[in-house]
Amino acid sequence: MKKLRLLFVLLWMTSNLFSSPVTGLLERIDKGASSKFIIERQKSETDFFELDQKGDKVIIRGNDYVNIATGLNWYLKYYAGIHLSWNGMTAKLPAVLPPVTKKERHETDLPYRYDLNYCTFSYSMTFWDWERWEKEIDWMALHGINLSLALTGTESVWRNVLLKLGYTKDEINEFVAGPGFTAWWLMNNLEGWGGPNPESWYTRQEKLQKKIVKRMREYGIEPVLPGYCGMVPHNAKEKLGLNVADPGFWCSYHRPAFLQPEDERFEEISALYYRELTKLYGKTGFYAIDPFHEGGSTQGVNLDAAGKAIMKAMKKTNPDAVWVAQAWQDNPRTPMIEHLEAGDLLVLDLHSECRPQWGDPASEWCRKGGYGQHEWVYCMLLNFGGNIGLHGKMDALIDGFYDAKADVHAGRTLRGVGMTPEGIENNPVMYELVMELPWREHRFTRDEWLKGYVYARYGVEDEALQQAWDLLGNGIYNSPKEKIQQGTHESVFCARPGLDVYQVSSWSEMKEYYNPQDVIEAARLMVSVADKYQGNNNFEFDLVDVLRQALAEKGRLMQKVVTAAFRAGDKQVFELASQHFLHLILLQDQLLGTRKEFKVGTWIEAARSAGQTQEEKALYEWNARVQITTWGNRVAADQGGLRDYAHKEWNGILKDFYFMRWKAYFDYLACVLDGKQPEELDFYTLEEAWTKETGFYSSIPEGNTVVVAKNIFEEVF
Repeated sequence: MKKLRLLFVLLWMTSNLFSSPVTGLLERIDKGASSKFIIERQKSETDFFELDQKGDKVIIRGNDYVNIATGLNWYLKYYAGIHLSWNGMTAKLPAVLPPVTKKERHETDLPYRYDLNYCTFSYSMTFWDWERWEKEIDWMALHGINLSLALTGTESVWRNVLLKLGYTKDEINEFVAGPGFTAWWLMNNLEGWGGPNPESWYTRQEKLQKKIVKRMREYGIEPVLPGYCGMVPHNAKEKLGLNVADPGFWCSYHRPAFLQPEDERFEEISALYYRELTKLYGKTGFYAIDPFHEGGSTQGVNLDAAGKAIMKAMKKTNPDAVWVAQAWQDNPRTPMIEHLEAGDLLVLDLHSECRPQWGDPASEWCRKGGYGQHEWVYCMLLNFGGNIGLHGKMDALIDGFYDAKADVHAGRTLRGVGMTPEGIENNPVMYELVMELPWREHRFTRDEWLKGYVYARYGVEDEALQQAWDLLGNGIYNSPKEKIQQGTHESVFCARPGLDVYQVSSWSEMKEYYNPQDVIEAARLMVSVADKYQGNNNFEFDLVDVLRQALAEKGRLMQKVVTAAFRAGDKQVFELASQHFLHLILLQDQLLGTRKEFKVGTWIEAARSAGQTQEEKALYEWNARVQITTWGNRVAADQGGLRDYAHKEWNGILKDFYFMRWKAYFDYLACVLDGKQPEELDFYTLEEAWTKETGFYSSIPEGNTVVVAKNIFEEVF
């Protein structure tokens, strides 16, 4: 009997051990790693994590699994020199872990750590499978995320709603956007572009979302599901006899209609939407609702009534639910939210590091009085269009957070920090920084923090690497507070050619704020120690990324030489300079080919893998190619300004798209210098041709990263 009782105890202990999602996380990081840690969950009214030691095992304590995972990440970075990042979510832990010699505890009074932007689901996550999503949810937990947007599979919700309202499957596919453009459909910006979707896409995404929200809930990450914002198809007036407003156009696309709150069917349709959403993915405590996003016309809409109707519909589904709204441009409109109850709305201050709206008087988007009675989250947007490029506002990010906390008005309603990038898998240093803010009680400096980051990132203390990061941290990663631009300082390689070309995308707002020579010197320092750290995954990723940036800086200088030579009528210098510029593009292409993260083949392969038939694979590849080039049709690309918005410095597209475009332009200029009158280039025609191709691009890295980087640096610099 005693043996039987002991067996039951052992079985209970084993099942309890493996019931912890942190155990599964540790096993995915390094098989067997869970046996090296003791995980202790303790009740606490304050969010905390604690590091401690018992024998040769490290203790990670916390009041919930996300905070325990955050403590694990802190230990791995600052004790073991292991940085798990998008470029690598596995690591070989030492046989005996570095000990925690003195108990370390971190607390925060900010309850929310938020993640994702609608755009992230299209610019980065469009074609992810469960294997990739599982890594991302692990990454979220390690970085303290306990509230995350969860949009995957919303297509199925709308399909079910519209079928019940009498729409045919073909009509539904005229409304639902294709895979590469789902985000802008859900933000009420467009309909149907990128479709029609096959039935298998709805099935795939629905299954995927169920896995995503299940794993999030296991960790204790609350999924923010898409709530009902009043959107209906543009033909809802004719089809259903609804009273709708027309929000107008977005970048030449006609927006979906807005169902007026006074319409007697508003309550019915919103209730139908929430029933179908709940049937598929369950209820949640937070719903993302963003009507009239980015310039949508509110003419003829009673905004106060709309806000109340939207809130009422959400509360009928879950009386305790909170409406999550993005603060971007004029949204959320003050008349829509000013009479809502405190605690019912959580506002994401979407671009806090650059254009805060919480009440900072120095911001051009400052809202006097901030968000009034409503709670809000300090967010870092950082990346636009999923563009590649080193960029950050370190001082502005750090100081802005502590200033907001100390503000007599905003500080009272500040409830967390968040990441709201349009695209991820870039600039890992900035995401580490923002997600540590709530766990650091006192204001700190960029230089102090970077010392710890270098060890965490590479697992070594190296003077050359520290010097490189000091240069980057003082320069390209420290855009001054007053400088306004949409993300990275864009590479001229990716620009549609011209003599005085500067920025790539229409709304970049780029301004000079760093010394390009500092980037080149940082690349030199990294190259100088490259042999020593060959095989160090994080180092090799950063080596490629920093040298990629250095090549882009060189390209910008060379393009000016090309223009000067053309204007001077110097055919010899023009020929030499233009050929050197094109050669730099090919060198960058070769460098980026050594890492899968920087290959267009990785993006296109994921797109094709999502399809079951050749037709589906072709549709998804077309979505993938269009999004990163023309973005839309000719009108949207050129008149709407969307072309090159999501440009990518990636291996494959550099050689076959950007090189092709610049080569055609240089040939045109050469003809002009020869006294000929060549036909004006139609760039859209050149660009569209690439979007329709189906040529194979590999995702497999080519060449030795260190060898290729050293050779290229020696040749160019």
